[in-house]
Amino acid sequence: KEKKKKKKKTPLPSFLSMAAAVASAPASLNFPSPSSGCRGTTSHRAAAASSSCVLNSGSSSRMPTSAPKPTTVSPSPLLYPDDFASRLGLGLDHAVAGLERLFSSPSHSPLAPPPPSTGGRDADPSGGGGGRPLRVAYQGALGSYCQEAAAAAFSSLPASRLAAFPCPHMEDAFAALEDGSADRAVVPAENSLDGPIHRNLDLLLRHPRVEIAGELVLPVNHCLLALPGADHAALGRVASHPQALAHCRGRLADLGLEVDEVPNAADAARALADGRLDDGTAVIGSRVAAGEFGLAVLRDNLQDTAAGGNYTRFLQLSLRSPDGSSCHRDGGVGRRKATVAFSPEKGPSELFRAMWAFQSRGMSVTRVDHRPNRSKPLRVVERVGSPPTANFDYVFVVDVEEGEPAGNSAAFESAVDGLREMCGFVRVLGRYTCDAMRC
Repeated sequence: KEKKKKKKKTPLPSFLSMAAAVASAPASLNFPSPSSGCRGTTSHRAAAASSSCVLNSGSSSRMPTSAPKPTTVSPSPLLYPDDFASRLGLGLDHAVAGLERLFSSPSHSPLAPPPPSTGGRDADPSGGGGGRPLRVAYQGALGSYCQEAAAAAFSSLPASRLAAFPCPHMEDAFAALEDGSADRAVVPAENSLDGPIHRNLDLLLRHPRVEIAGELVLPVNHCLLALPGADHAALGRVASHPQALAHCRGRLADLGLEVDEVPNAADAARALADGRLDDGTAVIGSRVAAGEFGLAVLRDNLQDTAAGGNYTRFLQLSLRSPDGSSCHRDGGVGRRKATVAFSPEKGPSELFRAMWAFQSRGMSVTRVDHRPNRSKPLRVVERVGSPPTANFDYVFVVDVEEGEPAGNSAAFESAVDGLREMCGFVRVLGRYTCDAMRC
């Protein structure tokens, strides 16, 4: 009988081949959902490549269309791309994207499940030499402003006692805490020019095991970066994130530079260093990016508010203790703060009473924000003699300075009890020390 010719499949490239090999021990990896793109946990039997196979998230190279089969036979069968995706129940694009996200973080060891998180209690934040280094996840890419914030937040630690790594997606920093890959996480909360970063506030509400352990306010210093030896007069374009370009619009106009918007300023700095940008192009980025990628700083404080006014507030996150209580009520030399989320039963009309619960006990509300109440999007109001009306319902998030004596637990707990009398939902997102602004 004449054998039917089978269509030849293209094997995975080398950096995914090892990751796609089926091993005997099950593991759990996070992959984006095909419908939402959000991380979800998918059980599989995948052996992974070593740390030398970590993907370069800043690279513009694409997956090759063909690759020779390995000559060495693995004890586990080698999966082709479509087979691998099929076993995970995902499309090929989603499966590969999941692997890229996994390997983009050097702290995620795919060879074995991560150890259970202890909230950093087996690390040595004091830098005294005992325990392992403190593992800190920060949102963004290598060379981002968040990397600078992570270094500043733990500046008291020797370099050997701090292991910081980037998380390209906002959800990844929270996942790193929950799966034990990180002891702390540093995320941006708001900018003095652009306002709150609501995505991180939403993630705090969706991850009840994560709490705020501290905060840090840093000035934003936008730098004009170019290749070493570049002629300033030869520059005609500048690439960066739309926010950074907006912050520097006036200065860029004075310099006569055209702008190119890119998704990530740090990735643009990497691309410039790798020679992947056109000649005559500069980048707006941080001094950290200049140091990471060997770029020259042509101009400092390029933002239009060079005299002051452009600051970003960062939050330091950690896991709550196993009993659900906060781990960070003691220590620190700054003002004591708390962040509380609540949803009044009668809606925004009860907001004054909620504020008074703190003010009447000697505490000051320093910030108020609100987010959609996803568990109860609409609040229906019944009125006698009139048809019912429906209004959107909200979760309010407030920052409170606890006053004197610092960290007065009795007064704070009493205020929270007062909130519970008028709210269907109350959660303390963290009690922490407010760090002094770094200038």
